[in-house]
Amino acid sequence: MEEKAIAELQKHGFSKYECKAYIGLLKSPAITGYELSKRSGVPRSMIYEVLGKLLDKGAIQTVPSDPIVYKPVEPKLLLARLKEEMDASLEVLESSLTTLESDQKIDVVTRIVQYEHIVQEMLSMIREANKELWLSIWSPLVKDIEKAVREKEGSIPIFTVLFGAEDKKLGHTYHHNYMAPDIVSKRMGGYLTILVRDEEEALIAKFSDRGSEWAVKSTDPALVLIATEYIRHDIMVEEVTTAFGPEKLDELWKKREDLTHVMTGKNSLL
Repeated sequence: MEEKAIAELQKHGFSKYECKAYIGLLKSPAITGYELSKRSGVPRSMIYEVLGKLLDKGAIQTVPSDPIVYKPVEPKLLLARLKEEMDASLEVLESSLTTLESDQKIDVVTRIVQYEHIVQEMLSMIREANKELWLSIWSPLVKDIEKAVREKEGSIPIFTVLFGAEDKKLGHTYHHNYMAPDIVSKRMGGYLTILVRDEEEALIAKFSDRGSEWAVKSTDPALVLIATEYIRHDIMVEEVTTAFGPEKLDELWKKREDLTHVMTGKNSLL
């Protein structure tokens, strides 16, 4: 039992000799340092240093006499004091560590594979949204997320760039009509899909006819901003094309090698 008590006291900042001295006083209260050294096993050369540290910790008291004798503070009082000090220390730690976490937080990028898992992540993000949703999706995905998006319509703004599925609308919907979806997918090597929730979290996925789907999800502000701006840009391109006609846009980029590279991904500048 004594060894167990020593081990536990050491967890609260007591040295082994301090533990032995305090327990020695519990067994033989009101004795001198010399007597305590003999009974506790604390070396005589160290006993008064140890007693001084126990006095500083409030674990023992002195009794005025000649020579001075020492007595222990009752265990209940000592433990109550230790508990108060521990609680106060933990409160300070909670406050300071939380502040440090907020200042130095590392935004982890989570990687997800397999179509079903990616869809589940998207559904969770849609259901958690309470401010706004930004979507850039392809027609095959509509059937899997349409119900969840419909449940959010009317309660938060939803902006969707939709490739294919001309008959569908998910919130404010902008159909990607200027360049055929199959041309876009060929340039990208798949179907780039983006979901942004509440300006807080973004998911970027790439689906493929070959079944090698992957996605990344993050709350990193830079990634969230880039994903949102990508969708904003696509929306404005579609609206400009609708307003001025696709011929004007064709005329702008097809006569320039740099813009041809930008639009098609084919390097013709070498």
